[in-house]
Order: sequence, then C-alpha cells, then structure tokens
Amino acid sequence: MRTLLGLIAAGSIIFLTAEAGAADVKGEIVNAETHAGLAAKATDIDGVHMHLHHALNCLVGPGGMGFDAKQMNPCANSGAGAIPDTSDAAKKKSLEAAADTARKGIAASDLAAARKAASDTAAMLKPLE
Repeated sequence: MRTLLGLIAAGSIIFLTAEAGAADVKGEIVNAETHAGLAAKATDIDGVHMHLHHALNCLVGPGGMGFDAKQMNPCANSGAGAIPDTSDAAKKKSLEAAADTARKGIAASDLAAARKAASDTAAMLKPLE
C-alpha cells in the first residue's frame, strides 16, 4: 500500500510517497534538507532553531541524539529516522556528520552562526538525496 505525505514549506507543497510500513530514507533526507534550508533562510534565531530541530528529528528519529519530541517530526510517517534507517555505512557516516552540524546550529545563540550551520547542513544532505 502506498501512502501520500505532504509537506508545506515556504508556500509550496512537496509530496512524497512511501510504502506503508517501509522506511523512506530518501524522503527522510529530502525533508531534513528542506527544513535545514528553511532554517538557513529564517530571519530570527527561534526560526533557525525550530527548522533545525525538524531537520534533526528527520535524521536521528525518536530516541536519537538530539531528537526533540516537543518539536515537529516531519518524518514521523516515513520511518525511524534517516540515520537508523540507512544501511549504507558511508551514507550513514555522512548523515551523522550532517546531524552534528545541525546540533551545532541548534546550540548557537548567534543568528549568523546558526544560519551558517543550517546552510552547511542542507549542503551536506543535498548530495545524499
């Protein structure tokens, strides 16, 4: 059975399909990259942190380091998180590096530093889609 997932981002609707019960690693990475990009464009620190939390939640999944259940998990219906759902060791290492960069952005209190970390996270994820 196929399910249709929608994500509203910056006035656009992005639809992803996923096999019910099967992990959609590509969808998780695309959603994480989208939210990192939104974080990079946010005009205040709270917006950067919010979208980076969304990206991190997609990457690590529930129970992963830095997962915040108080924040939206746009990948809740896509699997257990891109990192735990990925079996390719090299890809997993790259995803973990992107998650580390997102965590640095979340920890940053300076808007420019947080936005740079968000931009770097998006750039790290783009080739993994």
